[in-house]
Amino acid sequence: MSYKKGEIEDLIFGVHAVIEAIDARKEINKIMIQRGMDKALFKELKEALANKKYTLQFVPAEKLNRLTQKNHQGVIAFISPVIYHEVSDVLTDVFERGDIPNFLVLDRITDVRNFGAIARTAECSGVHAIIIPDKNSALITSDSIKTSSGALTKIPVCKTKDLNEAVSFLKESGLRIVACTEKTHDLVFDVTMTGPTAIIMGSEEDGISSELLALAHQRAKIPLLGTVSSYNVGVSAGIVLYEKMRQMILS
Repeated sequence: MSYKKGEIEDLIFGVHAVIEAIDARKEINKIMIQRGMDKALFKELKEALANKKYTLQFVPAEKLNRLTQKNHQGVIAFISPVIYHEVSDVLTDVFERGDIPNFLVLDRITDVRNFGAIARTAECSGVHAIIIPDKNSALITSDSIKTSSGALTKIPVCKTKDLNEAVSFLKESGLRIVACTEKTHDLVFDVTMTGPTAIIMGSEEDGISSELLALAHQRAKIPLLGTVSSYNVGVSAGIVLYEKMRQMILS
């Protein structure tokens, strides 16, 4: 994955700076650690990371050097500009307010601008929370916040280690799981989404994972009249979320 200028602004580097961020319980997207970094420094970092649930990536020194020319000491942390939420906490809050739960699950959406655009549409259409995996997903950065027109600072984002587990929890909590995929004959306009719903959008590489598809109550596809095989995932999300909003207004 390459990093754009807007994303570079969200990183800190150096062992002690990263340890301070960990001790201060900063929201960290992920930590990149140089393979073969100084043993003493690594020992100090490892002790700070003990029992912490951060996403770690061990990378060659060249990758860190491309991110900063300063003395990173073999470690760079990507700080999130927002606080992530727990799925259960958001759902409880929605039920307590008497609202009809409306969740959006993004399965491996890695493009920052797509992610920002989807978040903007989600906020505009009344989505209560966006759920993403902690790996193979776009980071929340200043760039994605800008693309979302600030929506990512308003709509809760839940980051989970196990997307299947999160969807299973929503399913057990009474939400109808709708998977947007071409692997069905059912059009999205014919799928009922007026009740408690979680909509799953998949990656443009290979769509929704088979495990998540198996959890869905129903699959839905957007009709195509042209020769291109699929819509951009941001456009698809807009169509599906608008259809859900239309159904809610008319119900």
